[in-house]
Amino acid sequence: MQNNSSDKPFKPGIGIDFGTSNSAAAVFDGEQVRLVQLSELNPIMPSANYIDRDFASTIGQPAIDDYISDNQGRKVELSVEVIGEARTSAGTGDGPASESETTKVYGQAFNDASLPGRLFRGTKRLLGNTASDKTVIFSRPFRLVALVTPILVGIRKALRRSVDNSSQACIGHPVNFEGMEQGRNNVALQRLSESYRHAGITEQSFCPEPTAAAISYLYNYPHSRDQLMLTVDFGGGTLDFCILRRKGTEFSVEATHGIALGGDKIDQTIFRELVFPLLGKGERWSRMVDGSEVDTLFPFAEFEELLINWPVSYMLNQNKYTASVMQRMVLPDEGAIKFKRLYDLIKQNYSYQVFEAIKAFKAELSVSDSAVLDIPEIDIEVRLERWEFELMITDLLFELEQAISLILNKAGLHADDIDLVLRTGGSSLIPAVKDILENQFPGKVVEHDPFTSVAAGLAIADYFGYGSDIPQ
Repeated sequence: MQNNSSDKPFKPGIGIDFGTSNSAAAVFDGEQVRLVQLSELNPIMPSANYIDRDFASTIGQPAIDDYISDNQGRKVELSVEVIGEARTSAGTGDGPASESETTKVYGQAFNDASLPGRLFRGTKRLLGNTASDKTVIFSRPFRLVALVTPILVGIRKALRRSVDNSSQACIGHPVNFEGMEQGRNNVALQRLSESYRHAGITEQSFCPEPTAAAISYLYNYPHSRDQLMLTVDFGGGTLDFCILRRKGTEFSVEATHGIALGGDKIDQTIFRELVFPLLGKGERWSRMVDGSEVDTLFPFAEFEELLINWPVSYMLNQNKYTASVMQRMVLPDEGAIKFKRLYDLIKQNYSYQVFEAIKAFKAELSVSDSAVLDIPEIDIEVRLERWEFELMITDLLFELEQAISLILNKAGLHADDIDLVLRTGGSSLIPAVKDILENQFPGKVVEHDPFTSVAAGLAIADYFGYGSDIPQ
Protein backbone atom coordinates (compact mmCIF):
# COMPACT_ATOMS: atom_id res chain seq x y z
CA MET A 1 0.00 0.00 0.00
CA GLN A 2 1.84 3.03 -1.26
CA ASN A 3 0.85 6.62 -1.82
CA ASN A 4 0.39 7.18 -5.54
CA SER A 5 0.42 10.96 -5.33
CA SER A 6 3.99 11.73 -4.26
CA ASP A 7 4.26 14.41 -6.95
CA LYS A 8 1.37 16.37 -5.45
CA PRO A 9 1.44 18.74 -2.46
CA PHE A 10 1.29 16.80 0.80
CA LYS A 11 -2.18 16.37 2.26
CA PRO A 12 -2.79 14.24 5.33
CA GLY A 13 -5.56 11.68 5.24
CA ILE A 14 -8.60 12.51 7.36
CA GLY A 15 -11.22 9.97 8.42
CA ILE A 16 -14.50 10.66 10.22
CA ASP A 17 -16.56 7.90 11.80
CA PHE A 18 -19.94 9.46 12.64
CA GLY A 19 -21.58 6.63 14.55
CA THR A 20 -25.03 5.83 15.87
CA SER A 21 -23.85 6.05 19.49
CA ASN A 22 -20.38 7.61 19.31
CA SER A 23 -18.14 9.41 16.83
CA ALA A 24 -14.39 9.47 16.24
CA ALA A 25 -11.96 11.10 13.81
CA ALA A 26 -8.37 10.36 12.81
CA VAL A 27 -5.52 11.88 10.80
CA PHE A 28 -2.92 9.86 8.85
CA ASP A 29 0.37 11.45 7.78
CA GLY A 30 1.59 8.58 5.62
CA GLU A 31 3.26 6.77 8.50
CA GLN A 32 1.19 7.07 11.65
CA VAL A 33 -2.49 7.39 12.52
CA ARG A 34 -3.39 9.91 15.18
CA LEU A 35 -6.82 10.09 16.80
CA VAL A 36 -8.29 13.59 17.10
CA GLN A 37 -9.36 14.79 20.54
CA LEU A 38 -13.06 15.49 20.06
CA SER A 39 -13.40 16.56 23.68
CA GLU A 40 -11.00 17.64 26.38
CA LEU A 41 -10.67 14.17 27.82
CA ASN A 42 -11.59 11.71 25.09
CA PRO A 43 -11.14 11.17 21.34
CA ILE A 44 -14.52 9.39 21.29
CA MET A 45 -17.56 11.66 21.50
CA PRO A 46 -21.24 10.73 21.99
CA SER A 47 -23.21 11.43 18.80
CA ALA A 48 -25.64 13.69 20.62
CA ASN A 49 -27.17 17.09 19.84
CA TYR A 50 -29.25 19.09 22.34
CA ILE A 51 -31.29 22.03 21.06
CA ASP A 52 -32.73 24.46 23.61
CA ARG A 53 -35.64 26.88 23.26
CA ASP A 54 -33.37 29.58 21.87
CA PHE A 55 -32.29 27.06 19.19
CA ALA A 56 -28.77 26.99 20.60
CA SER A 57 -27.10 23.62 20.01
CA THR A 58 -24.86 21.65 22.36
CA ILE A 59 -23.13 18.45 21.23
CA GLY A 60 -21.38 15.44 22.72
CA GLN A 61 -21.37 14.65 26.43
CA PRO A 62 -22.34 18.25 27.38
CA ALA A 63 -25.53 17.75 25.35
CA ILE A 64 -26.43 14.68 27.40
CA ASP A 65 -25.53 16.45 30.65
CA ASP A 66 -27.75 19.42 29.75
CA TYR A 67 -30.64 17.11 28.85
CA ILE A 68 -30.41 15.28 32.18
CA SER A 69 -30.10 18.39 34.36
CA ASP A 70 -32.93 20.18 32.53
CA ASN A 71 -35.38 17.30 32.96
CA GLN A 72 -34.70 15.93 36.43
CA GLY A 73 -37.80 16.49 38.55
CA ARG A 74 -39.61 18.35 35.77
CA LYS A 75 -43.31 17.58 35.37
CA VAL A 76 -44.46 17.28 31.77
CA GLU A 77 -47.72 19.08 31.02
CA LEU A 78 -48.96 18.57 27.49
CA SER A 79 -51.29 21.10 25.92
CA VAL A 80 -53.49 20.95 22.85
CA GLU A 81 -51.85 22.52 19.83
CA VAL A 82 -53.83 24.69 17.41
CA ILE A 83 -52.78 23.80 13.88
CA GLY A 84 -55.16 26.05 11.95
CA GLU A 85 -58.70 27.30 11.48
CA ALA A 86 -61.57 25.97 9.41
CA ARG A 87 -64.41 28.15 8.22
CA THR A 88 -67.93 26.79 8.60
CA SER A 89 -69.20 29.33 6.06
CA ALA A 90 -67.75 30.51 2.80
CA GLY A 91 -68.85 34.05 3.70
CA THR A 92 -71.17 36.32 1.77
CA GLY A 93 -70.89 38.76 -1.02
CA ASP A 94 -70.21 41.41 1.60
CA GLY A 95 -67.04 39.78 2.89
CA PRO A 96 -65.39 36.71 4.40
CA ALA A 97 -66.87 34.56 7.13
CA SER A 98 -67.00 36.15 10.56
CA GLU A 99 -64.98 34.89 13.50
CA SER A 100 -68.08 33.20 14.89
CA GLU A 101 -68.28 31.16 11.69
CA THR A 102 -64.77 29.67 12.07
CA THR A 103 -63.58 26.82 14.25
CA LYS A 104 -60.06 26.11 15.38
CA VAL A 105 -58.49 22.83 14.27
CA TYR A 106 -56.57 21.14 17.07
CA GLY A 107 -53.78 18.62 16.86
CA GLN A 108 -53.10 15.86 19.35
CA ALA A 109 -52.16 16.90 22.88
CA PHE A 110 -48.41 16.64 22.49
CA ASN A 111 -47.08 20.18 22.90
CA ASP A 112 -44.91 20.22 26.05
CA ALA A 113 -45.02 23.90 26.97
CA SER A 114 -42.28 23.69 29.61
CA LEU A 115 -39.88 21.54 27.58
CA PRO A 116 -36.44 23.20 27.98
CA GLY A 117 -34.80 21.45 25.04
CA ARG A 118 -34.75 18.43 22.73
CA LEU A 119 -32.02 15.79 22.75
CA PHE A 120 -31.24 13.93 19.55
CA ARG A 121 -29.15 10.77 19.79
CA GLY A 122 -28.95 8.02 17.19
CA THR A 123 -30.07 10.38 14.41
CA LYS A 124 -27.96 8.34 12.01
CA ARG A 125 -30.67 5.68 12.22
CA LEU A 126 -33.17 8.01 10.55
CA LEU A 127 -31.05 9.07 7.57
CA GLY A 128 -32.42 6.36 5.29
CA ASN A 129 -36.05 7.07 6.16
CA THR A 130 -37.54 8.26 2.88
CA ALA A 131 -41.01 8.87 4.35
CA SER A 132 -40.06 11.93 6.36
CA ASP A 133 -37.24 14.45 6.26
CA LYS A 134 -38.38 16.90 8.93
CA THR A 135 -39.15 17.05 12.63
CA VAL A 136 -40.75 19.98 14.44
CA ILE A 137 -38.71 21.49 17.28
CA PHE A 138 -40.45 24.27 19.24
CA SER A 139 -42.82 24.93 16.31
CA ARG A 140 -39.94 25.20 13.85
CA PRO A 141 -39.39 22.42 11.28
CA PHE A 142 -35.86 20.96 11.20
CA ARG A 143 -34.55 18.73 8.45
CA LEU A 144 -32.60 15.65 9.52
CA VAL A 145 -29.54 17.23 7.92
CA ALA A 146 -29.83 20.16 10.35
CA LEU A 147 -29.81 17.77 13.32
CA VAL A 148 -26.64 16.00 12.16
CA THR A 149 -24.67 19.06 11.01
CA PRO A 150 -23.87 20.55 14.47
CA ILE A 151 -22.12 17.31 15.49
CA LEU A 152 -20.03 17.40 12.31
CA VAL A 153 -19.26 21.09 12.86
CA GLY A 154 -17.88 20.18 16.27
CA ILE A 155 -15.76 17.41 14.74
CA ARG A 156 -14.39 19.77 12.11
CA LYS A 157 -13.49 22.36 14.76
CA ALA A 158 -11.47 19.68 16.54
CA LEU A 159 -9.82 18.73 13.24
CA ARG A 160 -8.83 22.33 12.56
CA ARG A 161 -6.78 22.26 15.74
CA SER A 162 -4.82 19.33 14.29
CA VAL A 163 -4.48 19.95 10.53
CA ASP A 164 -4.32 22.99 8.29
CA ASN A 165 -6.73 21.70 5.66
CA SER A 166 -9.80 20.16 7.28
CA SER A 167 -12.16 20.56 4.33
CA GLN A 168 -11.56 17.03 3.03
CA ALA A 169 -12.27 13.63 4.59
CA CYS A 170 -13.16 10.03 3.93
CA ILE A 171 -16.55 9.46 5.49
CA GLY A 172 -17.62 6.16 7.01
CA HIS A 173 -21.06 4.65 6.66
CA PRO A 174 -22.78 1.33 7.45
CA VAL A 175 -23.19 -1.21 4.67
CA ASN A 176 -26.95 -0.83 5.00
CA PHE A 177 -28.69 2.05 6.72
CA GLU A 178 -31.63 1.13 8.91
CA GLY A 179 -35.08 0.89 7.36
CA MET A 180 -37.01 -1.15 4.82
CA GLU A 181 -37.47 1.43 2.08
CA GLN A 182 -36.05 0.91 -1.40
CA GLY A 183 -33.22 3.29 -2.13
CA ARG A 184 -32.66 4.14 1.54
CA ASN A 185 -28.86 3.82 1.24
CA ASN A 186 -28.63 6.42 -1.53
CA VAL A 187 -30.98 8.76 0.32
CA ALA A 188 -28.98 8.38 3.55
CA LEU A 189 -25.63 8.96 1.83
CA GLN A 190 -26.92 12.06 0.07
CA ARG A 191 -28.21 13.46 3.38
CA LEU A 192 -24.92 12.59 5.05
CA SER A 193 -22.98 14.27 2.26
CA GLU A 194 -25.09 17.43 2.56
CA SER A 195 -24.53 17.51 6.33
CA TYR A 196 -20.76 17.30 5.86
CA ARG A 197 -20.85 20.08 3.23
CA HIS A 198 -22.73 22.35 5.64
CA ALA A 199 -20.03 21.59 8.21
CA GLY A 200 -17.34 22.76 5.76
CA ILE A 201 -16.11 19.34 4.61
CA THR A 202 -16.54 19.74 0.89
CA GLU A 203 -13.95 17.29 -0.52
CA GLN A 204 -15.61 13.99 0.27
CA SER A 205 -15.07 10.31 -0.35
CA PHE A 206 -16.97 7.43 1.21
CA CYS A 207 -16.08 4.00 2.55
CA PRO A 208 -18.16 1.29 4.28
CA GLU A 209 -17.20 1.00 7.93
CA PRO A 210 -16.14 -2.69 7.93
CA THR A 211 -13.99 -2.08 4.85
CA ALA A 212 -12.29 0.83 6.63
CA ALA A 213 -11.56 -1.40 9.64
CA ALA A 214 -9.97 -3.95 7.29
CA ILE A 215 -7.87 -1.26 5.60
CA SER A 216 -6.43 -0.16 8.94
CA TYR A 217 -5.44 -3.75 9.68
CA LEU A 218 -3.82 -4.18 6.25
CA TYR A 219 -1.69 -1.12 6.83
CA ASN A 220 -0.70 -2.15 10.34
CA TYR A 221 0.19 -5.70 9.30
CA PRO A 222 1.57 -5.66 5.76
CA HIS A 223 2.81 -8.83 4.08
CA SER A 224 2.81 -10.30 0.62
CA ARG A 225 0.82 -13.48 1.31
CA ASP A 226 -2.59 -13.69 -0.37
CA GLN A 227 -5.46 -13.77 2.12
CA LEU A 228 -9.24 -13.84 2.30
CA MET A 229 -10.26 -11.67 5.26
CA LEU A 230 -13.66 -11.43 6.92
CA THR A 231 -14.23 -8.28 9.00
CA VAL A 232 -16.99 -8.36 11.63
CA ASP A 233 -17.80 -4.83 12.84
CA PHE A 234 -20.29 -5.15 15.71
CA GLY A 235 -20.97 -1.60 16.92
CA GLY A 236 -23.61 0.27 18.86
CA GLY A 237 -26.18 0.51 16.06
CA THR A 238 -25.34 -1.97 13.31
CA LEU A 239 -23.58 -5.26 12.61
CA ASP A 240 -21.52 -4.99 9.41
CA PHE A 241 -19.39 -7.44 7.43
CA CYS A 242 -16.80 -7.21 4.70
CA ILE A 243 -14.95 -10.00 2.87
CA LEU A 244 -11.77 -8.64 1.38
CA ARG A 245 -9.15 -10.41 -0.73
CA ARG A 246 -5.57 -9.30 -0.21
CA LYS A 247 -3.11 -9.91 -3.05
CA GLY A 248 0.31 -8.61 -2.14
CA THR A 249 -0.02 -4.85 -1.67
CA GLU A 250 -3.40 -4.76 -3.44
CA PHE A 251 -6.85 -5.72 -2.22
CA SER A 252 -10.39 -6.10 -3.55
CA VAL A 253 -13.72 -6.26 -1.77
CA GLU A 254 -15.53 -9.53 -2.49
CA ALA A 255 -18.77 -8.88 -0.57
CA THR A 256 -20.36 -6.71 2.12
CA HIS A 257 -23.43 -7.15 4.31
CA GLY A 258 -25.05 -5.35 7.24
CA ILE A 259 -28.06 -5.62 9.56
CA ALA A 260 -29.65 -3.35 12.19
CA LEU A 261 -28.28 -5.18 15.22
CA GLY A 262 -25.97 -3.49 17.70
CA GLY A 263 -25.05 -2.95 21.31
CA ASP A 264 -28.02 -0.63 21.83
CA LYS A 265 -30.41 -3.53 21.25
CA ILE A 266 -28.46 -5.70 23.70
CA ASP A 267 -28.66 -2.94 26.34
CA GLN A 268 -32.42 -2.67 25.83
CA THR A 269 -32.74 -6.44 26.23
CA ILE A 270 -30.92 -6.28 29.58
CA PHE A 271 -33.21 -3.43 30.65
CA ARG A 272 -36.31 -5.44 29.74
CA GLU A 273 -35.18 -8.72 31.28
CA LEU A 274 -33.44 -7.57 34.47
CA VAL A 275 -34.80 -4.13 35.33
CA PHE A 276 -38.46 -4.21 34.25
CA PRO A 277 -39.44 -6.89 36.83
CA LEU A 278 -37.89 -4.71 39.56
CA LEU A 279 -39.97 -1.72 38.42
CA GLY A 280 -43.32 -3.51 38.62
CA LYS A 281 -43.67 -5.52 35.41
CA GLY A 282 -45.90 -8.53 36.10
CA GLU A 283 -47.36 -7.14 39.34
CA ARG A 284 -51.11 -7.01 39.91
CA TRP A 285 -53.13 -3.91 40.77
CA SER A 286 -56.28 -3.92 42.93
CA ARG A 287 -58.34 -0.72 43.13
CA MET A 288 -61.91 0.51 43.39
CA VAL A 289 -63.59 1.49 40.12
CA ASP A 290 -67.21 2.77 40.22
CA GLY A 291 -67.74 1.20 43.63
CA SER A 292 -66.41 -2.22 42.65
CA GLU A 293 -63.02 -3.76 43.33
CA VAL A 294 -61.06 -4.45 40.16
CA ASP A 295 -57.95 -6.63 40.10
CA THR A 296 -55.77 -6.66 36.95
CA LEU A 297 -52.17 -6.75 35.90
CA PHE A 298 -50.59 -3.32 36.22
CA PRO A 299 -50.48 -1.79 32.67
CA PHE A 300 -46.68 -1.76 32.56
CA ALA A 301 -46.67 -2.14 28.76
CA GLU A 302 -47.69 1.53 28.51
CA PHE A 303 -44.34 2.50 30.07
CA GLU A 304 -41.97 0.15 28.28
CA GLU A 305 -41.05 1.93 25.05
CA LEU A 306 -40.44 5.24 26.81
CA LEU A 307 -38.29 3.55 29.45
CA ILE A 308 -35.95 1.85 26.99
CA ASN A 309 -35.55 4.97 24.83
CA TRP A 310 -33.91 7.26 27.35
CA PRO A 311 -33.82 10.46 25.22
CA VAL A 312 -37.64 10.59 25.47
CA SER A 313 -38.12 9.00 28.90
CA TYR A 314 -38.97 12.40 30.38
CA MET A 315 -42.38 12.00 28.70
CA LEU A 316 -43.31 9.55 31.46
CA ASN A 317 -43.48 12.45 33.91
CA GLN A 318 -47.11 13.15 33.05
CA ASN A 319 -50.16 12.64 35.22
CA LYS A 320 -51.50 9.90 32.95
CA TYR A 321 -48.44 7.79 33.87
CA THR A 322 -47.53 8.93 37.37
CA ALA A 323 -51.09 8.80 38.76
CA SER A 324 -51.37 5.04 38.36
CA VAL A 325 -47.84 4.49 39.72
CA MET A 326 -48.62 6.60 42.81
CA GLN A 327 -51.85 4.66 43.43
CA ARG A 328 -50.06 1.34 43.13
CA MET A 329 -47.01 2.19 45.25
CA VAL A 330 -49.08 2.94 48.35
CA LEU A 331 -50.68 -0.53 48.48
CA PRO A 332 -49.46 -2.52 51.50
CA ASP A 333 -47.66 -5.35 49.72
CA GLU A 334 -44.16 -6.34 48.65
CA GLY A 335 -44.72 -4.99 45.15
CA ALA A 336 -45.03 -1.42 46.41
CA ILE A 337 -41.25 -0.95 46.59
CA LYS A 338 -40.97 -1.76 42.88
CA PHE A 339 -43.37 1.01 41.99
CA LYS A 340 -41.55 3.39 44.30
CA ARG A 341 -38.45 2.68 42.17
CA LEU A 342 -40.45 3.32 39.01
CA TYR A 343 -41.76 6.58 40.46
CA ASP A 344 -38.26 7.76 41.39
CA LEU A 345 -36.93 6.83 37.95
CA ILE A 346 -39.71 8.82 36.27
CA LYS A 347 -39.58 11.89 38.53
CA GLN A 348 -35.79 12.20 38.40
CA ASN A 349 -35.44 11.04 34.77
CA TYR A 350 -32.95 8.31 35.65
CA SER A 351 -33.23 6.25 32.42
CA TYR A 352 -29.86 7.48 31.17
CA GLN A 353 -28.19 6.46 34.45
CA VAL A 354 -29.81 3.03 34.11
CA PHE A 355 -28.32 2.58 30.65
CA GLU A 356 -24.89 3.74 31.80
CA ALA A 357 -25.04 1.14 34.58
CA ILE A 358 -26.08 -1.50 32.05
CA LYS A 359 -23.10 -0.67 29.81
CA ALA A 360 -20.70 -0.98 32.77
CA PHE A 361 -22.39 -4.24 33.77
CA LYS A 362 -22.09 -5.61 30.23
CA ALA A 363 -18.40 -4.64 30.09
CA GLU A 364 -17.74 -6.42 33.40
CA LEU A 365 -19.41 -9.59 32.08
CA SER A 366 -16.96 -9.49 29.17
CA VAL A 367 -14.04 -10.07 31.54
CA SER A 368 -15.68 -11.90 34.48
CA ASP A 369 -17.90 -14.94 34.89
CA SER A 370 -20.42 -12.87 36.84
CA ALA A 371 -21.18 -9.20 37.48
CA VAL A 372 -23.45 -6.97 39.52
CA LEU A 373 -25.86 -4.55 37.89
CA ASP A 374 -25.63 -1.67 40.36
CA ILE A 375 -28.07 1.24 39.97
CA PRO A 376 -27.92 3.16 43.28
CA GLU A 377 -30.27 5.91 42.05
CA ILE A 378 -33.20 3.47 42.23
CA ASP A 379 -31.77 1.01 44.76
CA ILE A 380 -31.16 -1.89 42.37
CA GLU A 381 -28.36 -4.39 42.79
CA VAL A 382 -28.58 -7.65 40.81
CA ARG A 383 -25.89 -10.27 40.30
CA LEU A 384 -25.96 -12.24 37.05
CA GLU A 385 -23.83 -15.10 35.78
CA ARG A 386 -22.37 -14.78 32.32
CA TRP A 387 -24.23 -17.87 31.11
CA GLU A 388 -27.52 -16.28 32.20
CA PHE A 389 -26.69 -13.17 30.17
CA GLU A 390 -25.87 -15.29 27.13
CA LEU A 391 -29.17 -17.11 27.49
CA MET A 392 -30.89 -13.71 27.66
CA ILE A 393 -29.48 -12.62 24.28
CA THR A 394 -29.84 -15.99 22.50
CA ASP A 395 -32.08 -14.55 19.77
CA LEU A 396 -29.59 -11.74 19.03
CA LEU A 397 -26.70 -14.20 18.85
CA PHE A 398 -28.72 -16.30 16.40
CA GLU A 399 -29.09 -13.20 14.20
CA LEU A 400 -25.30 -12.90 14.21
CA GLU A 401 -24.90 -16.52 13.11
CA GLN A 402 -27.44 -16.05 10.32
CA ALA A 403 -25.67 -12.91 9.11
CA ILE A 404 -22.33 -14.74 8.97
CA SER A 405 -23.92 -17.45 6.80
CA LEU A 406 -25.42 -14.82 4.52
CA ILE A 407 -22.15 -12.95 3.89
CA LEU A 408 -20.36 -16.22 3.12
CA ASN A 409 -23.13 -17.27 0.71
CA LYS A 410 -23.06 -13.84 -0.90
CA ALA A 411 -19.35 -14.25 -1.65
CA GLY A 412 -19.76 -17.89 -2.71
CA LEU A 413 -17.44 -19.05 0.07
CA HIS A 414 -17.34 -21.49 2.98
CA ALA A 415 -15.97 -20.83 6.45
CA ASP A 416 -12.88 -22.93 5.61
CA ASP A 417 -12.06 -20.52 2.74
CA ILE A 418 -11.53 -17.60 5.14
CA ASP A 419 -7.90 -17.13 6.21
CA LEU A 420 -8.39 -14.38 8.80
CA VAL A 421 -11.32 -12.89 10.76
CA LEU A 422 -11.08 -9.35 12.15
CA ARG A 423 -13.27 -8.69 15.16
CA THR A 424 -13.95 -5.01 15.87
CA GLY A 425 -16.63 -2.77 17.43
CA GLY A 426 -17.59 -2.57 21.09
CA SER A 427 -20.12 -5.43 20.96
CA SER A 428 -17.46 -7.75 19.53
CA LEU A 429 -15.96 -7.87 23.04
CA ILE A 430 -18.88 -9.97 24.33
CA PRO A 431 -17.49 -13.46 25.04
CA ALA A 432 -20.46 -15.20 23.40
CA VAL A 433 -19.72 -13.26 20.19
CA LYS A 434 -16.07 -14.29 20.40
CA ASP A 435 -17.11 -17.92 20.90
CA ILE A 436 -19.39 -17.93 17.86
CA LEU A 437 -16.61 -16.58 15.65
CA GLU A 438 -13.98 -18.90 17.11
CA ASN A 439 -16.25 -21.94 16.65
CA GLN A 440 -16.87 -21.12 13.00
CA PHE A 441 -13.33 -19.94 12.23
CA PRO A 442 -11.07 -21.78 14.71
CA GLY A 443 -7.65 -20.21 15.18
CA LYS A 444 -8.34 -17.44 12.64
CA VAL A 445 -9.97 -14.70 14.75
CA VAL A 446 -8.06 -11.62 15.89
CA GLU A 447 -9.27 -8.55 17.78
CA HIS A 448 -8.59 -5.26 16.00
CA ASP A 449 -8.92 -1.88 17.77
CA PRO A 450 -12.63 -2.27 18.73
CA PHE A 451 -13.40 1.45 19.11
CA THR A 452 -11.01 3.20 16.71
CA SER A 453 -10.30 0.85 13.78
CA VAL A 454 -12.92 2.46 11.53
CA ALA A 455 -11.74 6.05 12.02
CA ALA A 456 -8.12 4.96 11.50
CA GLY A 457 -8.99 3.04 8.34
CA LEU A 458 -10.95 5.98 6.94
CA ALA A 459 -7.94 8.27 7.41
CA ILE A 460 -5.69 5.76 5.62
CA ALA A 461 -8.28 5.35 2.85
CA ASP A 462 -8.41 9.13 2.43
CA TYR A 463 -4.61 9.37 2.19
CA PHE A 464 -4.30 6.64 -0.44
CA GLY A 465 -7.48 7.55 -2.33
CA TYR A 466 -9.37 4.31 -1.62
CA GLY A 467 -12.72 5.99 -0.99
CA SER A 468 -15.47 6.24 -3.57
CA ASP A 469 -17.78 9.05 -4.67
CA ILE A 470 -21.26 9.27 -3.21
CA PRO A 471 -23.95 7.50 -5.34
CA GLN A 472 -26.16 9.95 -7.21
